[in-house]
Amino acid sequence: MMAIAPEHRATSDALRKAIGLDRLAGYRDATDGSDKAALDLYLWNANISAAVFEDLAILEVALRNACHERLRSWHAYLGHETPWYHSTVLTPAHMQDIARARLRVAQGKRGETEGRVVAELMFGFWRLLHSKVYEPTLWQHVLRFAYPNSTKLDRRDVYTRLDDLNTLRNRIAHHEPIHSTAIGRTHKDLAALQGDLNHVVRWLDPHLHDWLATQSRVPGLLSGKP
Repeated sequence: MMAIAPEHRATSDALRKAIGLDRLAGYRDATDGSDKAALDLYLWNANISAAVFEDLAILEVALRNACHERLRSWHAYLGHETPWYHSTVLTPAHMQDIARARLRVAQGKRGETEGRVVAELMFGFWRLLHSKVYEPTLWQHVLRFAYPNSTKLDRRDVYTRLDDLNTLRNRIAHHEPIHSTAIGRTHKDLAALQGDLNHVVRWLDPHLHDWLATQSRVPGLLSGKP
């Protein structure tokens, strides 16, 4: 884990300059007010952000692949020969997301395949596929079957957890603090959000959940929070 030796004044000065006083002030407020404590918390935040992002990467890929497989099978069952993302069930906003994803594939000068388009769709896209507007269509007939390890799953529960995890993901991507409470719509702390991540992975595949539990660096970092 990154750390600063207390005698390395030049390093501390360089970090303060790189981070900026405004950003560092939030970390100072969360500690004892000293620069040393603020920098220690900042570096811990960077470390745990990287660890959480590793776990989120596993979740995101597993989620989109599970949803993609169910949507593809459902679309074929209805007799369509086109990819599922041509479905008229999708909202205009989702169709715009798909159009942008297909454009990115084309701009990469690669032939379009379903897999390449799916890989271009953001975490927020899959989150919104679980929103209320899709309750009578995609959820009831398709997406609830993407979670075979939970037979009585409520769409709202899945959506709320994915919504909070999407907020967490975006905070990490923008290098924002995640050490404090009140992250996401339900104002959960980081430990609770990690629990949400583990729940969703378990619903998708219990074997994947067990493997991730042996690989994740998050529990150890949480226990060592400065």
